[in-house]
Amino acid sequence: MTDMAAAMARLGTESAFEVLARAQALADQGHDIINLGIGQPDVKTPPHIVEAAVRALRDGHHGYTPALGLPELRQAVAADIAKRRGVEVDPGNILIVPGGKVTMFFAILMFGEAGTEIIYPNPGFPIYQSVINFSGAKAVAMPLHEENGFSFQADEVLGLITPQTRLIILNSPANPTSGVVPRDQIERLVEGMEAHPHVHILSDEIYARMIYGGREHVSLLEFPSIRGRLILLDGFSKTYAMTGWRLGYGVWPAALIDAATRLAINCHSCVHAPTQFAGIAALQGPQDAVDAMVANFDKRRVLMVDELNKIPGITCTESAGAFYAFANISETGLSSLAIQDKLLNEAGVATLSGASFGHMGEGYLRFSYANSTDNIKAALGRIRECL
Repeated sequence: MTDMAAAMARLGTESAFEVLARAQALADQGHDIINLGIGQPDVKTPPHIVEAAVRALRDGHHGYTPALGLPELRQAVAADIAKRRGVEVDPGNILIVPGGKVTMFFAILMFGEAGTEIIYPNPGFPIYQSVINFSGAKAVAMPLHEENGFSFQADEVLGLITPQTRLIILNSPANPTSGVVPRDQIERLVEGMEAHPHVHILSDEIYARMIYGGREHVSLLEFPSIRGRLILLDGFSKTYAMTGWRLGYGVWPAALIDAATRLAINCHSCVHAPTQFAGIAALQGPQDAVDAMVANFDKRRVLMVDELNKIPGITCTESAGAFYAFANISETGLSSLAIQDKLLNEAGVATLSGASFGHMGEGYLRFSYANSTDNIKAALGRIRECL
């Protein structure tokens, strides 16, 4: 261990997988565990997507693909962006990667080094801070407050920018908070960014199609003034229930796509060919399975938030997007980690400590409603009894 590079000591982890392993170990021992921790749809990948990958294998697509990804898939991604975000992008600026994390890893490594700063949401997806620390850059927390619906406040973010700032990471709809940033705050941020031409933006929009209550998803791609320094992160894992397929993409500025491609060649060479054919089928095929899944999530989020607010010591604001409820558990008198462990060990319910998403997540617990209505009801009943 002592012979490893010092940077390894700065690399964190993702608690969701640790809790998943503990929950599975308890289940293997015969315990009845309901998992409301992992962020994974509880439905299978639609059959036409699976069949596209099987057909690709049978048709002999067993070799390397271009580092950027199959041209057909990049064209399909560009067409989908035009349809859903109303923005034309050059397929040549799209990099297909094995999962959403790769785009954030590449972006952070591209801009992070000693003496620089990267702004990230807190509470937020833990890999942001982990990789920033690993890069040697200073991780600067962008506070997300419950009273603002866990949306950032543009002027607060702009106030964090210094001459050392290289990158700002945004995430809407957000993990773990389910917050959705309203248009006025995004417009104010974009306007303010004109005074900081040295700063790039990574916009994580992986949950873009999971939004509720008539809210609007505002993509940073809509704003021409920042397109030359904007990296969009999206993928297939959540929308098409393809978590295990490991397929994502980034839309890069023309000035950065060659550097991103070099990182891909050095890192993973290319993405599994049949998986890319599955991605084409996902984008070009019927979307009814996606619509049905999101409609079910909508019903479950209402149930989960309502039931959480009935449990003494817990309050929960309305979930606006993704498939998470971020509940305030401060009145229980327990730390986030203590209540996470208590619920797993005593109630058989897997959840995630808010503190695992950054120091501003202390006092909160993340629940995933990507599970059946029956399991959600049963889990919340157990929690009520346990507390």
